[in-house]
Amino acid sequence: MKKWVMSMFRLTSRLTAAATVSLLALTLTACSDSSEDKTEAAGTTETAAPAATPAPTEPTAVAEPAATPAPAETAAPAQTTAPAQTTAPATAAIEAPKADGDVDMAKVLEPGPLKDMALGEENAPVTIVEYMSMTCPHCADFHTDNFKPLKEKYIDTGKVRFILREFPFDPRAAAAIMLARCAPEQQFFPMVDVLFAQQRSWATAADGREALLQIARLAGFTQESFEACLTNQKLLDDVNAVRTKAADQFGIQSTPSFIINGKRYPGNMSIETMSAIIDPLL
Repeated sequence: MKKWVMSMFRLTSRLTAAATVSLLALTLTACSDSSEDKTEAAGTTETAAPAATPAPTEPTAVAEPAATPAPAETAAPAQTTAPAQTTAPATAAIEAPKADGDVDMAKVLEPGPLKDMALGEENAPVTIVEYMSMTCPHCADFHTDNFKPLKEKYIDTGKVRFILREFPFDPRAAAAIMLARCAPEQQFFPMVDVLFAQQRSWATAADGREALLQIARLAGFTQESFEACLTNQKLLDDVNAVRTKAADQFGIQSTPSFIINGKRYPGNMSIETMSAIIDPLL
């Protein structure tokens, strides 16, 4: 059990057997995005082009009418003032999505087995807790596309405190977040950013161990510290405990999932959608 994380890198695919998932001690649904992956069915069928109509026959030539005298020149009408330009209607504001459920925020913020990795002011009026899996493509989409504007608009301005928590779906996801935890604390979020940005290169690699090692070396890991981190049974147990508590007590079932001031929202959200949730709370 102690060396399960290292042995999983020899697998040739990311999630190939139920035995691999059983190492996580919890059967979970796959990471999902409740809105962005759905497409409208209308307009997807191809219709046949209409039958071509025959070209009209040329009209028979007729004699030109006799020229008529040009009408007398009349004075040009007085110039009128052009009507004032009307302002284009404003784009309709995005409505906040309906929460998936209510959660006791005091319990969410209770200390757990791992120190919360947080950004922003402790007394910010809005607290966002994200549960994510490092191998989840929707989590990667959120962090590469939407997290930066969220940070600039709300976290850096003292309006939001942001907490990132582990919810791994597979051993490779657990290994990646363990490496981020083993890095110096100030490198945690930068390393998470790099791992998400390069997710395809290591999450689906045939030799995921080597791919993760190369990324870890950029954060200062040696071969020895890399292996020591991935065989740290206590750290693995703590990561699993965070995930289990989120599932059992807070109703987290998919990633990414956000708890915002006691409301649960599953799925990736754009900065516009998050603004619609956050702004009324400020």
